[in-house]
Amino acid sequence: MILKGKKVVIMGVRNKWSIAWGAVQSAYEQGAEVICTCSGDSIDKVKELVKELPGTSVYLCNDVSKDEDIENCLEEIKKDHGKIDGLLHAIAHANTEDLRNDFILTSRDGYAHAQDVSSYSLVAIVRIAKEKEMLNEGASIVAYTYYGSEKAIEGYNVMGVAKAALEASIRYLSVDLGKMKCRINGISAGPIKTLSAKGIKDFGSILTVVEERAPLHQNVTTKQVGDSTAFLFSDLSSAITGEIIHVDNGYNIVGV
Repeated sequence: MILKGKKVVIMGVRNKWSIAWGAVQSAYEQGAEVICTCSGDSIDKVKELVKELPGTSVYLCNDVSKDEDIENCLEEIKKDHGKIDGLLHAIAHANTEDLRNDFILTSRDGYAHAQDVSSYSLVAIVRIAKEKEMLNEGASIVAYTYYGSEKAIEGYNVMGVAKAALEASIRYLSVDLGKMKCRINGISAGPIKTLSAKGIKDFGSILTVVEERAPLHQNVTTKQVGDSTAFLFSDLSSAITGEIIHVDNGYNIVGV
């Protein structure tokens, strides 16, 4: 078990279909003490889910656009668990109209909202964790992104721009965290049918294209993304930082 003796925080669990839940399961299977965070509208579902993983705990982090909510959540976790060895950022949100309409119609407020929740929240969480001295030396942080940050994917719109900012933030944060002997990386997961994915227009057609064209001719699962997350949490990846690792059955390398 590659995470035995490690404590990891998984932020952004929503339900049993969420990618973050795959990370919870993989980290648990690899021996980690797992600490979940979720918003208020998901907390009952998540508390029910973790009953199948004894020792796994759940904390409320209702609004990551508010520093005080992040501070309160991390303070509670530190009080109960002390320092941590890993943290996953699996948090993103954009207004439905900004995903359904053409990108050029994105409102100023909608653009700012997507950036704040989906990108800046990573910076805020890492900064607050550092200020609270929560990170053990060698701690590993992971954030989830998607190929729409690199290429224009129809229907991904403002979220693609937010994910591009997230990926740039990972690179800059890696420099700051390196001074503390900590690491940060991103996983660019292939498309997965989650609650969030329902907001993307014609999402089913994206799954079909990936299955047809990816070298492995299949869509990725939450378990596969979770296993890759566990690897990045582990000491097996101790020389990897500032990277965006594609877990998409090779789809990103395919040309015309």
